[in-house]
Amino acid sequence: MTICSVVGARPQFVKAAVVSHALRSRGVREYLLHTGQHYDDDMSAVFFDELGIPAPERNLGIGSGSHADQTARMMMALEIAFLDLRPERVLVYGDTNSTLAAALVAAKMHIPVDHVEAGLRSFNRRMPEEVNRIVTDRLSEFCFCPTQTAVEHLASEGRTEGVHLTGDVMLDATRVFAERAALRRPLISLTRHEAGSFALATVHRAENTDHPGRLSAIFDAFGSLDMPVLLPLHPRTRTRLADVDIPDNVEVMAPVSYLAMLTLTAGAACVLTDSGGLQKEALWLGTRCITLRDETEWTETTQGGWNQVVGADRKAIAAAVERVPAGLVPVFGAGSTDETPSEHISRLVAGSD
Repeated sequence: MTICSVVGARPQFVKAAVVSHALRSRGVREYLLHTGQHYDDDMSAVFFDELGIPAPERNLGIGSGSHADQTARMMMALEIAFLDLRPERVLVYGDTNSTLAAALVAAKMHIPVDHVEAGLRSFNRRMPEEVNRIVTDRLSEFCFCPTQTAVEHLASEGRTEGVHLTGDVMLDATRVFAERAALRRPLISLTRHEAGSFALATVHRAENTDHPGRLSAIFDAFGSLDMPVLLPLHPRTRTRLADVDIPDNVEVMAPVSYLAMLTLTAGAACVLTDSGGLQKEALWLGTRCITLRDETEWTETTQGGWNQVVGADRKAIAAAVERVPAGLVPVFGAGSTDETPSEHISRLVAGSD
């Protein structure tokens, strides 16, 4: 069995770390292709070294651009790569333009596509990620769903064949790397603040960064908090801050590695984010999350108020930080078998049933 795994953005590197290990343990010949969607070392190359993933066989070096331009250039480069490598299957992750481009090219070339994190829906078609998810699911032979809710979303759309409840590979990654993070990137090496005394924030979604009013409201809310707010700054956000007043309690940091982010998440009093993956990682590490979006595809995380979806409303953000969750952290992310999610996916891809 020869497959191509296509990655292009930070969360996909993390997912590929655990799935690639499981695939290669089964003797699968995997070609790891990096589209270059995230292209600076702080956001891509460092993760391969830190997480122990073999360097990608190819970096397509696509870089940034409009959705249409970036996706089109990815498709042209991926077609050349697939013609050369001749994979029997193509494995894609998540909901980025890299995901969509690889799925489209593989489908046109009659190569089966397998989608990790299938079935997620925010029901907001204005989000490019939502369009990418829907199209990729329609083109995929195997839809690997992280939650039962994702399975139900596909069923409501008429899709049941090839749908598997595998659990969430990010749960695997968090379990594998959290202990390593504590040893290699202790909190004292990342911040002068003690555990529980600071908030951790990430802001990068276009729905926030491309709308000055929303971005200003978010930073105003940060400024109203009675604690430091650590902000590892995404390149997308950096270019948008010229017209935003940065409050004194907001400490802007360079992007940090995945292991460092796990340490900061575990040590934070709460996380404020518009990321998808960080919502889950926060809960798995026992940290409250305030989601700076108007909806979430991870509805299970909202149980008991551990993840509060508040949008960009200044007062709602401040109130959510003060609110105490009710009950225990919700448990989610496991699959339908005793296997880990990565093992389940690798078995299905390898065809060993």
